[in-house]
Parts: sequence; structure tokens; C-alpha cells
Amino acid sequence: MKRKADGPAGGKKSANKRSKNTLSAEDAQARFRKGLFDKAVLNKYTSQYASSTPYKHSVIQGLVADDLLRKVRSEIKANVHFTPKETDIYKIHQSGDLANLDGLDDDALAKLPSLLALRDALYSQTFRDYVSHITNCGPLSGRKTDMAINVYTPGCYLLCHDDVIGSRKVSYILYLTDPDTPWQPEWGGALRLFPVVDRKGKDGEVAKTPLPDVVKVIPPAWNQLSFFAVQPGESFHDVEEVYHAASKDELEKNGGRIRMAISGWFHIPQVGEDGYVEGAEEKAAQKSGLMQLQGNPDQHDRPQAQPIQVESEEAEDSDESPLDEADLEFLLKYIAPTYLTPDTIERVADHFEEEFSITLPDILHPKFAEKLRKYVESQEAKALPENSEEIEKGAWKVARPPHKHRYLYLQPGQEKAEASPLKELLEVLLPSKQFRLWLQMATRSTVESHDLLIRRFRHGKDYTLATGHDGKPRLEVNIGLTPTDGWGDVEDDDDDNASSEASSEADEGPSSKNGKKGAANGKGKGKGDASEAKAKGKGKTVDKDVEPEEEEEEEVGGHEVYMAGDDDSNEDAAIYKSSAEDDNILFFQAAAWNKMSIVLRDSGTLRFVKYVSASAKGDRWDASATFEIAEQDEEPDEEENGEAAEAGISDESEEEFKGFSASEDSDSD
Repeated sequence: MKRKADGPAGGKKSANKRSKNTLSAEDAQARFRKGLFDKAVLNKYTSQYASSTPYKHSVIQGLVADDLLRKVRSEIKANVHFTPKETDIYKIHQSGDLANLDGLDDDALAKLPSLLALRDALYSQTFRDYVSHITNCGPLSGRKTDMAINVYTPGCYLLCHDDVIGSRKVSYILYLTDPDTPWQPEWGGALRLFPVVDRKGKDGEVAKTPLPDVVKVIPPAWNQLSFFAVQPGESFHDVEEVYHAASKDELEKNGGRIRMAISGWFHIPQVGEDGYVEGAEEKAAQKSGLMQLQGNPDQHDRPQAQPIQVESEEAEDSDESPLDEADLEFLLKYIAPTYLTPDTIERVADHFEEEFSITLPDILHPKFAEKLRKYVESQEAKALPENSEEIEKGAWKVARPPHKHRYLYLQPGQEKAEASPLKELLEVLLPSKQFRLWLQMATRSTVESHDLLIRRFRHGKDYTLATGHDGKPRLEVNIGLTPTDGWGDVEDDDDDNASSEASSEADEGPSSKNGKKGAANGKGKGKGDASEAKAKGKGKTVDKDVEPEEEEEEEVGGHEVYMAGDDDSNEDAAIYKSSAEDDNILFFQAAAWNKMSIVLRDSGTLRFVKYVSASAKGDRWDASATFEIAEQDEEPDEEENGEAAEAGISDESEEEFKGFSASEDSDSD
């Protein structure tokens, strides 16, 4: 998904374009540490940069005059407001008015004189020449300043990306962590760099492909500058999660573990500046995506889709292919009996036809579910290697590249996968004719092919970033296999009798969890899996008796989100949690045990699995399946529309059926 550059967020701009102060070399150097501009020091950094790996980068300790930077930090703490915001790729606190200092009015800047002095020093001719000499990247713009203040508190992070947007030329981070409480590496928050390899594709072309494991870790430190040249398809990096402390007392001793930093970019020269080249910015913009690079990087993605076509005689309408006694006997080994009765299947189909999505708790037969749970728990208890290469010596494969996704997966037919209930689910139930017939009846669709995965998202490591879907609608089925609790699922707060209550209520009808009509195809707005939380627009289960600090610690990610893509928006289309009331969510499902979701996904819908925090009690496990289906006419005829209007029925109805869930509420982001 294309990332958009952040512009000034809020605040009034000056009526006239502000002219930056032109600092003399003497004035500029006075704002940095003594000796920084000595020729020997410059040559040392230049040499270190040239030999650095996995790509060229530099780290300068004690960059700015200490007294100036302390004043900057004090001004920020006193005068800058930070708003928490989440997308598929990050969870951070962003400054409202400081996305670009030139976007602030004069009154606001009057409260930030030291920050302005720092900005002018960083973008002075003197320091730009210094950075240009080290990176050998050519002239840098002093007119286009691009710096923001981001704060990472425990649980915050930024996932893998290459920073390639528009005219960016050099990326930098200047840390403003507590100068009197030194940051400890074990708190997280490090800048981490990914290696890139050249792979020759089927077409003979070479494509740059980032590997899934970081190889360089740069922990934060007060007054430390880290920077590197922005290189399309190469400068991949992330910001490690800031880890939660073991207790409130420890967090207080650690100064709150507040990772504050000024992040910014130096850009190519603009019109009227020395070094400006007409058309250079447009040429740079063309390199903003990996698909613009030589070769076809997508062919090196893992896992590759492995759709299996359904035999033509099986791809029939479900009404004409009822389950016979043998089919039911097979399904009863795996599926809870409740979901195999004609009345239940009919109710599921009615709901799905209206809502285009449904969630079915306790979907697996209790005996099979128990065997499956014991196996998953036994696997989770075993330590995994940290290195992807070592992991892949066993059955698991590692999804890549990391700027798209990272998780462990199994596909049907993997030779090293041992016989287990997990493999049985993957290779016996889900690809079976009987399950396809059941799915066809439950969704009133005709299955043409299937593509299956078992996924394991390691806590503190794994995620998928938002991707769109181009093509005709398809069914996406997910069975939650996460054995631990604390993921924000609706059943996490219920008592031990939740599943039995759900089963006893199942005859009443399906739950309308996760969306209303049109959700999957972007026409409507889904309620997700917690109607109360969705109404609050916060994307989490809210317990009025829980203190805010405790509530924040419970957010461990791992939820799957469907969103309507919006290419016309100035904001990132995958922003799903901020101060805005409209979070654009179509469907949400927290990590859960023995819960199936079925979504009819249309073209343009974004989908991602949120990064799993290191504070989660375990890993997120699921079975993920894609079923291509035959085209259907989903538009009601004019007579039906007229009758609905006369009856006062709206397509945006939120009326719920109850019975498939132990709770009427559901979680949502």
C-alpha cells in the first residue's frame, strides 16, 4: 500500500511564507557540540559511514550543544500536544502542530524559540554540507524542512519500511530521551536495519528483496543522531517496540520509558536553490514503490498463493448439492453439531447474505478442538530459534518481505510438517469437498478454488501490513486457534461457562458480529466485534472499572482488520485509530480460540493483522483460507427496493440476531 507523506497537522499557517534565518557558519556551529566540525571528526564519520552495513548509515553521539537540546526538550514538554494514532504500520503519539515547523503560526513558534533555533541549525548550509559530505549524496535543500516530533511510550512501535516518499534524500532521528535517566537497550525502541539481497527472478531480472531479520540494532540515547541516505528498495528499517515494564514502580524508576525524538528528512534542492535540477523531484517520486525498481520483487514474496481449483462437478449451487449422510458423518469429526443442522445453516446463510460477514464461535467439534488446543499449546511451549534461517530448517516457513508481512506459516504438502491435528485441519477438513459444500450453503455461493494457510504470529515480532484486493469478490475464512487469553476478544471477559452458554443459545440464530450490509465491499461500515467499543471509536474493550494505565497494557494487537481503501484521502488509508470519529473499519476480529469468521471481500478492501506486542501472553494462531467464488448478482431489483422503502427498512440496519455468541457485545477497532 502506498504511504502518504505527513503534512502539517492542525495549527494556523502564517499568511506569508516564513523566510528561514540564514545562519553564518560560526553561529550554526555554536549550536552543536564543540569539535563536531573539526576536519578529523568529519573524516572519521565519513569513513565509518562508507564502511557501515547492512547499508550506509551513521550515528553521532552528542550532536547538539547540551544546554540547547535540554531547552528544546523542556519547550516540547510544556507546549506541544501529542495525539495517539495507529495504523497497520505504527502505533505512536504524534505532535499536532509540528509535522512541519513551517506550518506553525508566529504565536506558536514564540513558545518554541529553542526548537526553532535547532531547526535553523539542522537545516543551515553548514550542517547540510556536513551531512552531504558524510553521505556523499550531493546538495540538500535548506528551504524544505521536514521534521516532526514523535513519542513512543510502552507498546508503541514502527514497522518495516524504506522511507521512500517524494523528494526525501536523507532520513534522520535526533533522540530527546530523558537526559538524566539513560535509556536502556532492554527497554526497546531501537532503530533497526534490515539487510537486502539481490534475487534473480524467473524473467532473469534482479530484484532487491529485504530479509525478515534485522541485523543492526541502534538503541536510543540522549542527543544521539542516526541518519542514512534514503534508497528505494534498500533503506529498510523499523523502530523496535518500546516494551512494557514489569510493574508501575519499575516504569516510574525508568522515567516512564518515554522515547521522544525529532524525526525528519533532508530533501533534494528546490527551485532557486544551488543544486536544483529540473525534473529531479518527479524522477524521485517515480521510485517511491518497489514495483518501480528493476525486476519483479513480488515473485520473491512468501508465501506464494497456491490456489487449488475445484472440480467442475463439485462447483454447483449448494441447494442442488445437499450434504448426504456420509458428508455429515465426516464433518461431525471436526465441526460442532450445532452448525450442521439445516435450520442453523439457513440462519447463517440469511445473515451472511445480508451482512456479507459473520463470526461463528465454538465452530470446531469439542473433541477435535481439545486435541487441537493441546497440540497448539505444546508447540507454543517449545522455544523457537530467533533466526529465520534456523526456523526454516523445521516445518515452519517465515513470511516475507518484512515491509509487507512477517509471520510463520504452514502450507498443505510441506514435507517437514509432522502429523498433527493442525495438519489435519489444513490438509483434511478445509480442502475437503464436504467443507466446501457446507461453506457454499452457509454463504449461498459457489466455490471455484481454495488457498490455505496455518499462520503463527510470534508476540514481539509478527504482523501483516495493509494490502488491497483487486478482482472479483471472494470468501476469506479465518479460524482462530489462539489458546491464550487477554487479546480483547469478547469472550475474554466472560466466565468459564461462556462456551457452554453460546452452545445452549445457538438455536436462536446467528450473531451479527463484525459488520453490516456492504461492509466487505466498502459500501457500509461494520460494527466489528464489540459494539460498545466501536461506538467509542477506540478499538478496544472498555471496562469502566479499569484504570487507563491498566487498560492500555491490555492492548496486545493480533486483531484482524478490514478497512475501506480511500486513495483520495490525504491521510494514510490504514489509519484506524485516532481522535477522529470515523475510523473507516469494515470488519474486526480479535485473536481468539475456536472462532470462525467468514468475510466476503470485494476489490479495494484493505486487510491486515495488527502487530502482536511482546506483552501478549502468547502467540496468535489461525487457519486462514481464501475461497474464490463464482460471480453473483448482489444488487436487489427495483421492486424489492421499493418494498423495503415502504416498509421503512434501511440498508444500514444494525439489527442483530443473537445466539451464536456468549455475549451480545463485540470487540472493535
